Amino acid sequence: MKHLLYCTMFLVLSCFSISTFAQNSKPSPAATATGKAGDATVTINYGAPSVKGRKIWGELVPYGKVWRTGANDATTFEVDADVKIEGQPLAKGKYALFTIPEEKEWTIIINKNPKQWGSYSYKQEEDVLRVKVKAGTSSSFNEKLSFEVAGNKVYIRWENAEVSFKVK
Repeated sequence: MKHLLYCTMFLVLSCFSISTFAQNSKPSPAATATGKAGDATVTINYGAPSVKGRKIWGELVPYGKVWRTGANDATTFEVDADVKIEGQPLAKGKYALFTIPEEKEWTIIINKNPKQWGSYSYKQEEDVLRVKVKAGTSSSFNEKLSFEVAGNKVYIRWENAEVSFKVK
C-alpha cells in the first residue's frame, strides 16, 4: 500500500513539475495589456517575443509586410464599447490587430477575424479599418514586445521602436 502511495505521489509531483517548467519556458509567453480609453476598456492579448540579440526591424520583422504584431496566435484587440481609432469608428467587439511596419510610418490594421494563427490566413478584405501612424523611437531598450493602454493611446514597444495610436 505504501508503495502505491509513493508511486502516486511521485507521478503527481512529476506532472506538476513538467507542467510548470513547460509554462515558464515558452520563448514568447502570452501577455495581456488592459486599460481605459474614455469609457471603453481596451484589452490586448499577444505573444511577447524577446529580441535575444537579433535585429528586429527590417530583418526579423520585415518592412512593408503584414505582421501579427506579436508571436504565435494573431494579437487580439478587444473593446467593450464603441470607440474611434485615430478618428475612425470601431464598433464594440473582439478583433485581430495587425501592423505593417515601415521605418517612418506604420499601418495599424483592425481585422474582423480574431481567431488566426499568426498572419498566415490574414485576408485584407476582412479589415475593419486601417490607419497610418508615425514610427517613433523608444526612450529605452525593450527586450520583450509590450503593449500599454494609457492616456487614450495604445503603445507598442519593442527593441528601440515605439509606435502609438489614439483610441477614444
